[in-house]
Amino acid sequence: MVLNLEEEWARRVERYSGKTVDELIAMANGDEIELLFSIEIALQQKAEKQGAHSLSEEERIYLAIEALEREVNNGGYSQFFLNSSHEFAPIIVESLRRIDCPKNAEIAARAINAVRPASASPDEVMKAVLAFANEEEERWEPKAGGVLERQASDADPSSHDAITEELDACDRLYYSVGENIGGQLIEFVKANKSRIQP
Repeated sequence: MVLNLEEEWARRVERYSGKTVDELIAMANGDEIELLFSIEIALQQKAEKQGAHSLSEEERIYLAIEALEREVNNGGYSQFFLNSSHEFAPIIVESLRRIDCPKNAEIAARAINAVRPASASPDEVMKAVLAFANEEEERWEPKAGGVLERQASDADPSSHDAITEELDACDRLYYSVGENIGGQLIEFVKANKSRIQP
């Protein structure tokens, strides 16, 4: 029997929802990727059912790190800032520090600085990230068949290009730095099980 993607997703959500960290560790049976994925799904379900306010600081750190990993590995820091994952931009640097990934924290800080926030406050970081995302979205226009085409922008293209170049440099550093973010995140979960309760 072949499941479609929607059915497979629903099956996994049901399988992981409401499980403890210890249960999820046992279910993963040593598979680091499966463990990271299962905890993320369980925490997302908790947030959907109980509201984002129900998440502990450690649970938000977990979701921030997983969002960064997913987005940067698939499309770089630009994608992290463009997608809904941008909600974690204000906490990503400290989150990386908390799981003992100082090199990646420095890279994330550099990426955030590339979008030129007025200050390091969470509100200013979010404003800068959203401004970058809005400008980036405005630079592409849908054409026939769903194809996107770059369009002219009123914004200073050299400024936007400089930001994009800096984010690309951050991507290259991220891919080469060698910190095991997934492994560090699992150690963080194990050390904070009492505060991570999907």
